[in-house]
Amino acid sequence: MSATMTKQVSTSEQPTQKSEIEAQQQKEGPLARTIEKQTAKLPSDTFLWAALGSMGVSALLQFTGKKRASLFVGEWVAPFLLFGVYNKIVKTQGSDRTA
Repeated sequence: MSATMTKQVSTSEQPTQKSEIEAQQQKEGPLARTIEKQTAKLPSDTFLWAALGSMGVSALLQFTGKKRASLFVGEWVAPFLLFGVYNKIVKTQGSDRTA
C-alpha cells in the first residue's frame, strides 16, 4: 500500500515540474511587466464601475436621441469588464509564475 502512495506522490510532482519549465521558457517582456505593475495598483472595482458608467451614459445618449453615440459608448462595457478580469489575474498570479 505504501508503494501505491509513493507512485501517486511522484506522478503528482511531474506536472508541477513541467509547468515550471514552461513558465521559465515563456517570460513576459519588460513592457508587459511594467503595464501589469501599474494596473495592479488600481482597485478591481474600478473597471466594474467604469462598465456600469458606460452603460448608464449609453442609456442616457439613447434616450436623448443620439443613437450612434449611444452604440459607441455601449461597446465599451465588454472591454472594461475584460480589463477588470485581467487586473484580477495580474493581482493574483503576477506577470511570471516563477518570478
